[in-house]
Amino acid sequence: MAILCLASGAAAAGTIYKCKEGGTVSYHDRPCGHAAVALEAQAAPAPSPEALQRLARERAILQEIEDARAAREAHAARERTRVQREAAAMKRRCDKLRLQRKWADEDARRAGRDEAERARTKATRQAEALAVECPA
Repeated sequence: MAILCLASGAAAAGTIYKCKEGGTVSYHDRPCGHAAVALEAQAAPAPSPEALQRLARERAILQEIEDARAAREAHAARERTRVQREAAAMKRRCDKLRLQRKWADEDARRAGRDEAERARTKATRQAEALAVECPA
């Protein structure tokens, strides 16, 4: 990586050729024919210490913002997972109550004379429990 930076720094301070071919302008590090115009490239000046400090502060602020965003996203993902688990548990509970109601209704239909009232009461209570736990 360091060699690449040194090589690009040396190339930046060298000569660049501006070529016009067919109405298009392109830039190369070697002459591209008789229509090449040599341009002297100069290395960029070193940034001022104040600019470097400002850049470091801005990078630190950006990192804080990114960390806060990542924390919010992680919290939102945990919350989505919690809500999904709660919804699945509620669905299981409602399915169980529906099944119990179905069984109670079947028992009430099959009950004999002596057991009929008790079975109807049980079926009614199951229906009420289902209505309370699982509206709609």
